[in-house]
Parts: sequence; structure tokens; C-alpha cells
Amino acid sequence: MYQEPALPNVLRSKQHFEILDGLRGVAAVAVVIFHFMEIAVPDYTKSFIAHAYLAVDFFFCLSGFVIAYAYDQRLKKMGLLQFFKLRLIRLHPLVIIGSVIGLMAFVFDPFSNLYQAYADKTFFMFLASCFMVPYPLVHERYFNLFHLNPPTWSLFWEYVANAVYALVLIKIRNKVLWFLVLTAAVALCYEANRSGNLGVGWSGENIMGGGIRVFYSFLAGILIYRSKWIINSRFGFISISALLVLVFIIPYSDKTNSIVDPLVVIFFFPLLVALGAGAKLRSAYTSICGFSGNISYPLYMVHYPFIWLFMSWVELKKPTLNNMVVVMAIGLVLLIGMAYLVMIYIDEPIRRYLKNKMNSSVSSAIEVSSIN
Repeated sequence: MYQEPALPNVLRSKQHFEILDGLRGVAAVAVVIFHFMEIAVPDYTKSFIAHAYLAVDFFFCLSGFVIAYAYDQRLKKMGLLQFFKLRLIRLHPLVIIGSVIGLMAFVFDPFSNLYQAYADKTFFMFLASCFMVPYPLVHERYFNLFHLNPPTWSLFWEYVANAVYALVLIKIRNKVLWFLVLTAAVALCYEANRSGNLGVGWSGENIMGGGIRVFYSFLAGILIYRSKWIINSRFGFISISALLVLVFIIPYSDKTNSIVDPLVVIFFFPLLVALGAGAKLRSAYTSICGFSGNISYPLYMVHYPFIWLFMSWVELKKPTLNNMVVVMAIGLVLLIGMAYLVMIYIDEPIRRYLKNKMNSSVSSAIEVSSIN
């Protein structure tokens, strides 16, 4: 694991909340299992982890909290340009890496010839994925905004939220923030009622649902930090993780999802973030939380091309559920290992190089300014 290069004071990151890092990893693993289960057991009412799509709302809430914690006090000194550079360095290498893996899986899929139907558009799909320009195209597979790597849809809204934070949210007072949060909660309830659940935002048919989801959860995360809603308790990593997992295994029902989903997102996830921020981590779980947090984003961004391969295999071979369970279990372990290798040998070296370059340019600018 590399150490972040020394940066000027205005660019140094504050200490992370270790339990929140660990929870992010738990949510990422749940997302991978959920995506496997969508193929193996398409009927959500029969899936044991049918509500794991709400992990994205947890990510958004966590992101709002962490961004406010990291940048509220230093964005003005840092400047917008440096802020956007840091966010790009943190997030975008894996956007590109995921796009490359998705391209290879699409073109060389041994179980499907779907690529042939879109060969003339594949290059544009790849560019759209790399530059995060929504390009819903493949109707045969759910009309995803980014077919080569579908989870990129949430990164698209994460970028929007980061930009709005730096340009607008950093300046507003808590009274205005409260108004925005309440407005966003109403919009979230409307979307859940209109769509039947909050599993929206990823397709060309429900793209604006993603904006509504990030609108509430990101703002709620900022409000938690600015209102100092950090709950000190005896809860630890295991107990808070269990509470998070309980959400993901809530039984799926078309009759209740429109009520359950917004209740979880509006009230329960902010509570979990507040508990996780205030909980004390036992030394026995330090390395687990560190590893979990570190691989969460790589795992989220590289797993889905292999879900497509799994789907192609299922469509072609029509395996039994028992066989699919074995493949899913092995696949989950291999994907975690792959995410770790991608992080260590590709993502981190790229980010280290880019941060060093930025560090050099900032230091040079400071030098010139002091001379003048």
C-alpha cells in the first residue's frame, strides 16, 4: 500500500473515519452479490438480498459526510481547481480502468455474440464510459446509461454532486441546507411512489431518478457533519455492519417498497452514518476496516463486466441454481482479489503519479508567488 506523497498544507487530507470505511466495503460486497443474484434469481421477491440496490444511497450519504468533513474548512484556501483535480485523481482512474475491462469483456465474451450487433458503436460506448457521458444503447440488456460498466451511472451523479458542493453548497447556511434536504426528501418519496422503489438512475428510462437519489442522500450527509450529529455509543464495526446488512435483506414487496425504501434512505442511513462516525473501533478490526474501505471503490468499479459474462453464460448454458451458487461464491472471492490487485498495481500507481505531478505544480506556483 503506498503512502500519499507529502502535499502542501491546504491539500492534505484529514484522517478517515475507519468504521465508515469498513461499512463502505460491506456495502460494495453486498452490491456484487446483489448483481449476481439479479441474474441467478431474477424474481426479487425470491432474492435474499433484494434491497442491496439501496447501498448506492448509503454511498451517497457517506460521500456527502466525508466531503464536508474533508473540504468545508479548506476549500476556500485550496481553490476550485485544486479541489476538482483532487476529486478527478481520486475517482477517475477507476472509471477508465472499469471502461477498459468492460470493453474487453464485451468484445471477447465467449458466451454471447451481442458485440456483433453493436460493433460499429462500441468505440462510442467506450468513449462515453471513459468521459461519463450517458449513452443508453443496448436494449437487450436493460438500456444501461453505460453498458460497458453500468455502475458508472452513480459516479456520474457523484461528479455532479461534487461540482454542486464546490460551487454552491459550500457557501450556504444550515437553514438553507435544511430546506434543501426537506425538499429532496419530498422528491425522494415522490420518485419511490412513481417508480415503485428506489432502484432507479441507472437506465436511460429512469436517469433522473439517480439525480433525486443523490440530491437527498448527499445533502443529508453534509447536514450530518455540519450539525455535528455524531453519535458516540458502544456500537462497533460488527454491530453497525449488521444493521446495514439488515437493510439489504429486507424482503422485497411491490406493495411496500415505495414506503420502505424512502424510510430507510431518509432516516436509517443518516443514522448509520452518525453511528459509524461516533463508534470506537476495536484494534482487532482495524486491518479489516482498512482493507474493506480500500477495496470498496475498486470492487464497485471493476465487477460488473464479469456480471455480464455470468449473464451470457447463464443464458447460453442454463445451469442449475446450485451450479450458479458455486460460480457466484467463487466469483465473489476472485473479484475481491482482482479489485485488490487492480488497486495495488494500477489505480494507486496512477494516483500516486498524478498527485506527485500536482504537488510539483502547486509547489512551483507557491515558489513563484513568494519570489514575486
